[in-house]
Amino acid sequence: MTRHTTPPRGGSAVEVRGLVKHFGDNRAVDGIDLDVREGTVMGVLGPNGAGKTTLVRMLSTLLLPDAGTAVVAGYDVVRQPRQLRRTIGLTGQYASVDEKLSGRENLYMIGRLLDLPRSQARRRADELLERFSLTEAAKRPASKYSGGMRRRLDLAASMIGRPRVLYLDEPTTGLDPRTRNEVWDEVKNIVEDGNTVLLTTQYMEEAEQLASELTVVDRGKVIAEGRVPELKAKVGGRTLEIRPVDPAELPLMATAVREAGLDGVGGSTSDPASGVLSVPIVSDEQLTAVVGLLGERGFAIADIATHLPSLDEVFLAITGQKATHQDHDELEEAAA
Repeated sequence: MTRHTTPPRGGSAVEVRGLVKHFGDNRAVDGIDLDVREGTVMGVLGPNGAGKTTLVRMLSTLLLPDAGTAVVAGYDVVRQPRQLRRTIGLTGQYASVDEKLSGRENLYMIGRLLDLPRSQARRRADELLERFSLTEAAKRPASKYSGGMRRRLDLAASMIGRPRVLYLDEPTTGLDPRTRNEVWDEVKNIVEDGNTVLLTTQYMEEAEQLASELTVVDRGKVIAEGRVPELKAKVGGRTLEIRPVDPAELPLMATAVREAGLDGVGGSTSDPASGVLSVPIVSDEQLTAVVGLLGERGFAIADIATHLPSLDEVFLAITGQKATHQDHDELEEAAA
């Protein structure tokens, strides 16, 4: 089988410009621009119906865009679909393995469909069964696999052709926390091997664990992008959390900070249950001033920490919607 090694342009594994897709009168993807650096994980976040799955289907040649351009691994998704399919892998929201076949037979079949010689297809299947901890279950029908095993088999199947770009569309939907962690470990290994991953997810923790950069989409448009810390900083800055040694001093601390005009935008808050004073921080100078003030007033501090807003808070602030754990886009499902 001939392998195509055309390098991506400009160091990007995925380059999208002005991509558009209509379903009737609905503009599911509305002029999206996207750049995914080679050897990284790009997380694509968005509320239900944002257009994430439609975007993945276009980038994997399953849907034709109505306008715009997309180049993946050096190939145009419209003009060079056959070449592109040899360089990408796709794992959808649900495992798509043949339940009547064994794990080894599933992987061997896909290898043969990718034109691998019989011996190479067998060898590649065994390599991936071992890598995804499925060797002991290799001869069992996939119907006997647990949900986590099926998901790992699905990931293994997407890796048969050694794809340079892998699309993971909600890869851990419905998995328990332990299995989800196992999948995360495999995704990290995939990237360490030099592959590029485009990940759509509604799990905020998943995005923080795996993605080096994020793109937030809503109603078919990109509404925010950047690294996780950058997006957090844009939304709400930092919060200084101070716990006094004596919980009874919490109201006095809050009053001192407020009277000194150091309680930040929105004001400080105190939580008697946790014994913590929270102060919004907009600068390092403000942080230093708050700590210095409390020291001057003689307050004994047991603990002090700063944190950025959670990714859930970022998602809510940017989209106006709470993150959900699954994305069942009705329009996209109907168009599939």
